[in-house]
Amino acid sequence: MTRVRALLGAAVLLAAPLTLAAQQSCPSPKSIVGGLAQPKAAVRYLADESLQGRLAGSPGERCAGDYLAAEFRRLGLKPAGDSGSYFQKLPLASVVNPHGPGGTGRNVVGILPGSSENGVVVVVGAHYDHLGLGPFGSLVPDDVGVVHHGADDNASGVAALLDVAARLSKGPRPGASVVFVAFTGEEEGLLGSRYYAAHPATSLQQTRAMVNMDMVGRLGAGALLVYGTDTADEWKAILAVDNPDSLQLKEIGDGYGASDHTSFYEKDVPVLHFFTNVHADYHKPSDTWDKIDYAGLDRVAAMVGRVVRSAATLSQPLTLRRGAGKPEKEGAAATPGYGAYLGTIPDFSPVEKGVKLSGVRAGSPAEKAGLKPGDVLIAFDDVEIKDLQGMTDGLRARKPGDSVRITALRDGQPVTVTAVLGKR
Repeated sequence: MTRVRALLGAAVLLAAPLTLAAQQSCPSPKSIVGGLAQPKAAVRYLADESLQGRLAGSPGERCAGDYLAAEFRRLGLKPAGDSGSYFQKLPLASVVNPHGPGGTGRNVVGILPGSSENGVVVVVGAHYDHLGLGPFGSLVPDDVGVVHHGADDNASGVAALLDVAARLSKGPRPGASVVFVAFTGEEEGLLGSRYYAAHPATSLQQTRAMVNMDMVGRLGAGALLVYGTDTADEWKAILAVDNPDSLQLKEIGDGYGASDHTSFYEKDVPVLHFFTNVHADYHKPSDTWDKIDYAGLDRVAAMVGRVVRSAATLSQPLTLRRGAGKPEKEGAAATPGYGAYLGTIPDFSPVEKGVKLSGVRAGSPAEKAGLKPGDVLIAFDDVEIKDLQGMTDGLRARKPGDSVRITALRDGQPVTVTAVLGKR
């Protein structure tokens, strides 16, 4: 699960491990997993030391993507990426890392055709990238060069995604098709899912729902957290029916959060996000495959499979409910509660300079000042904003109640507004 920093720095992409690059090939899955069955086999391979933390754009990420494409093929999923492949390539440089090299990552996309030909799809997603060798995102930042295995975050979600695909492919096929996407770049700011949402395999107007799994491997005796239950009228009834295993559910209405479902709810697609909560190994090298609750992972995948089948067999679209929760505030993940509050939602796609907005929070200082989605903020009080770090620094230098004159580009033309900053 992502911890979006104000600035990732060039080290994010420069830290790609050298050993895999030198090998020019990927470790054999059989040599690592032996006779393990799925979903344990997927977690074991993806979290192996040899993949060196699966940093987006790294050789380890490429090996993980190749493994997932082979699994998609084995399960009978049809390629839904670029040029008839399973891969959707995307640029990794973004506003949060404007000075990093322009690396390329890959989403892995496959589709299970439905029994109907109405063009409707349900998207099932999980990110497969992690933190590489640190220190970016690590909660033990002094462990530079140490593999962050990312077994729960998020090899577990990808293993569950494969399990759901296996369950649905056995039949009977649901009416709607199901698009399975393993996203890259989640840890760098939802880059893969935002790219897919802008370049979907099937139009988002035909996408009935998106179901996300991120960190679903530590169920134990705890509750399964389900976010997004207020994003469609029908979700709570579906969850009640599709839980015959009596999993303890904690339903949370919010459709936004620090994972890939956010990229779809921002585009008016109803979402659910499954999560078994954080733990002491989160974003540490100690998040290893042997600590996963595989029986619990199987229970989660079984329930998600039933929920996806129900959503894909409805005769009518889900009833979208907008405004379920609030997007994260800029800079909140890095410095919660610190600095004045503006209420903008950054768009992490690349811009030449400044910070592009994907939205503004209702009732926020940004909305009251007249800022709009698509605006590119370029200055606070005539001081240039080069990137998200500059914007974060500008907010930290001010206090609630301060007025700030903001210059933005709107459709390429400069506009100036004045905002009275609030309190976080």
